[in-house]
Amino acid sequence: MKILMYSSHEFDRPIIENAIHGKLEFVYTEQPLNQDTVEMAEGFEAISLFTPDNASAAILEKLYFYGVRYITLRSVAYDYIDLKRARALGIKVANVPAYSPYSVAEHAVSLLMALNRKIVLGQNLMNVGDYRLDHLIGFDLHGKKIGIIGTGKIGAAFAKIMHGFGCSILAHDPVENEELKQLIDIDYTTLEDVCINSDAISVHCPLNKETKYMFHKSIFSLMKKEVIFINTARGKIVNTEDLIDALQHGNISAAGLDSYENDKKIFFRNLIDKNVGDEIYAILRSLPNVLITGHQGFLTNEALQGIATTTIANLNAWAYNGICENELN
Repeated sequence: MKILMYSSHEFDRPIIENAIHGKLEFVYTEQPLNQDTVEMAEGFEAISLFTPDNASAAILEKLYFYGVRYITLRSVAYDYIDLKRARALGIKVANVPAYSPYSVAEHAVSLLMALNRKIVLGQNLMNVGDYRLDHLIGFDLHGKKIGIIGTGKIGAAFAKIMHGFGCSILAHDPVENEELKQLIDIDYTTLEDVCINSDAISVHCPLNKETKYMFHKSIFSLMKKEVIFINTARGKIVNTEDLIDALQHGNISAAGLDSYENDKKIFFRNLIDKNVGDEIYAILRSLPNVLITGHQGFLTNEALQGIATTTIANLNAWAYNGICENELN
């Protein structure tokens, strides 16, 4: 089977190469899949995609015309592919249903700690020789209430870490994690109640019709002024303009973001000395109480190895059996 791997980079290509076995032939491109690059897939039976890619209905139709019959996603998320259209075309799609949940959970903790203890500001002051502590006051996490939106594998890992800090856990999820409830004290409640009572809020839910722009002006208005808001999930869960408004007017204290609603045009690229051309992002990035990382949350050796292993397994399952247990459609 010949596979074109879109959105490949130096950080994941060697790990994929080491994981390859069976009759698989990979070709790599750093280009994301879109209308301008879809023709690169001509002659390939399968392609591999990542979150910067765009597998819309129109692009899937072109992929089918070019001979693509299998698509393996190197992610848990699949909101960037039109599964309904793929199903109609007979293109099989599989994802990586799970990889190290600790990678993203621990990154969320890192963002929370860095913002709370003013690590970036403290380093900047050190670099210019200002050793005063006047602007570096944080708060003990011990005894605080931590709100968690989404308690799947990543949210559960984050909850257990925060429980270890001595925090009380409030959670919102349509499906309560019964296993997690056996391990730690966790109170499931409404989104509004989580926002009203939490000292920090971390988002770990998927992006879908119900969660798109879940966090908007009226929801931010419910939060404590001291709250630290963390999003290591999908960017479009948050209305960025409303988040900026809440930050600028002191309705919330700070935000740590590993995603941004229009990040497909920005993240995973070298844009040094280039105009990003996104005014909203420019404002967001300029705020002193915002810490942004570019989809760095998953980036650990363990997570990359898990993604590579499952990606290769998905392709070999199709190549040898025609059936893959991780198929989405």
